[in-house]
Amino acid sequence: MYLISAYFDDYTNKILSRYIEKIADFTGNKFMTDNHVPPHITISSLEARNGELLIPFVKQLEGKLTEGPVQFISIGTFFPYVMFAEPVLNEYLLNLQEQVYQSVCNIREVTVSKFYRPKQWMPHITLGKKLTKEQMQIAFTLMQESFMPFQGKITSIGLAKTNPHEDILTIELES
Repeated sequence: MYLISAYFDDYTNKILSRYIEKIADFTGNKFMTDNHVPPHITISSLEARNGELLIPFVKQLEGKLTEGPVQFISIGTFFPYVMFAEPVLNEYLLNLQEQVYQSVCNIREVTVSKFYRPKQWMPHITLGKKLTKEQMQIAFTLMQESFMPFQGKITSIGLAKTNPHEDILTIELES
């Protein structure tokens, strides 16, 4: 599986990384930190033979996408194992996701996950993954005490392989 993800400016990255590290430290669940998963919003999840096939389609986005605002407002879960930070689904995110989808949707050898198609996508930043019921409760208490809504910025997109996370290509967005 391959992901096309949005990455953040240093300020946003620092805040989200701190939440990931706190959850790992307080719950003992080190999945995110042990696998070096950076804070990101997955824009598209793809099944493909190999990542090399995807590179030209992602590269065609270079110079066409701009940096944009993202506002983090809440903490959420995908039960039973995932805790995430939730951004507002603003026009910038909708357009970014649509442009990425259009760049890869017609590749014959690629399948886009049904959860990452336009109007079927829930943007989120995973903070804890594979959490047990007890770890989820600890993480909720921690985030209830720690999380504050904040404004951030998306500054790049990247193509990565999953399990373990491995960057293949990163594109800086136009300012």
